[in-house]
Amino acid sequence: MREILNYKEAVQIIKSAILHSQYDAAKSVNEKQLMLYYGIGKYISINSRNGFWGQGAIDAISEQLDRELPGLRGFSARNLRNMRTFYEEWSALDKMDTAQIGDNLADASAKSFEDTAIEIWQTRLPNLKNFPYEEFLHISFSHHIFILSKIKDYEERLFYIRKSVVECFSLSNLKNSIAADDYHHQGSLPNNFPKTLLAGQQAIKAISTFKDEYLLDYINVEELDVRDVADIDEKVIENAIVHNVKNFILTFGKDFAFIRNQYHLEAFGEDQYIDLLFFNRELNCLVAVELKKGKFKTSYLGQLQGYLSVLDSYERKPHENPAIGIILCKDMNKSFVDFVIQDYTKPMGVATYKTSKDMSEKLRKALPNIEDLKKLLDENDE
Repeated sequence: MREILNYKEAVQIIKSAILHSQYDAAKSVNEKQLMLYYGIGKYISINSRNGFWGQGAIDAISEQLDRELPGLRGFSARNLRNMRTFYEEWSALDKMDTAQIGDNLADASAKSFEDTAIEIWQTRLPNLKNFPYEEFLHISFSHHIFILSKIKDYEERLFYIRKSVVECFSLSNLKNSIAADDYHHQGSLPNNFPKTLLAGQQAIKAISTFKDEYLLDYINVEELDVRDVADIDEKVIENAIVHNVKNFILTFGKDFAFIRNQYHLEAFGEDQYIDLLFFNRELNCLVAVELKKGKFKTSYLGQLQGYLSVLDSYERKPHENPAIGIILCKDMNKSFVDFVIQDYTKPMGVATYKTSKDMSEKLRKALPNIEDLKKLLDENDE
């Protein structure tokens, strides 16, 4: 029996080593590709912007590359222009003066593009001391180009770069996050966390974990089995969320695990049911979510506080932090909610949600196709 256990332990150790090696190899390949694209982008930028090349040069170069290297992917005229954009938008990372090295770069034999880019990454510029170099080199070129095409603000770009790495975003996840405008919804949830969570760091984590608005774009009320949209209630939304629980967890963010819906609580002979119950690994606590179809009401806070009291007294494990409650409603006056929630003793926050019916046509087009997203999720499960 001991021998079998040793084999299992050996398998896990070897498996861990293989996965770690594969991760490092993939990471290295991605970094080198970004370095190469950055160097090529710089070369193209200097020659095309300064008039060294004539009109149509990029298209001609792409066609010639295709003839000389059949089957080569990633060097279409469009992608070569993307490389130029990649360099120009992040040219602040370049420690070298382009005016001084322009003549050298014009001579393709002077230095490999990758070597040029490596020189850039090996230097940490003083004015960019907080720049997330590791994260920057971790995400794919496609991620970078999408961020550059949609986001103009420097800090907002860095936000989505970090978020893509921390939450292991696919390109579809990134598109969804940008469409939901996560940057402007971070940390703005009306809450009483600083007052009710004794550990200051726990409060900071909780504030950064939740947003003030969630985009539940996979819930299409027009497709639900309801005769009148006005008849849609919390139960209908809840069932749609449970049916799409993977999507909901992706919407909520990293480290959430779904426990169940209509979670039964019993205390002092009273039966109560929480709409949705999660566990968050980072916060190390239960998270109770209550769904409300209309505008926020103060009575919702009293109901949720009762649920949290029972959770903490009867469900919470000794090593866990106090449970957190979130109310998801269709509308709220944030200033009013932020004022009244301070009188409650359990950690709670209030957020709003939008379904596909609430989105503009422009926003719907910006989101990834739901079938593609489902396919991606299924692939990740295999």
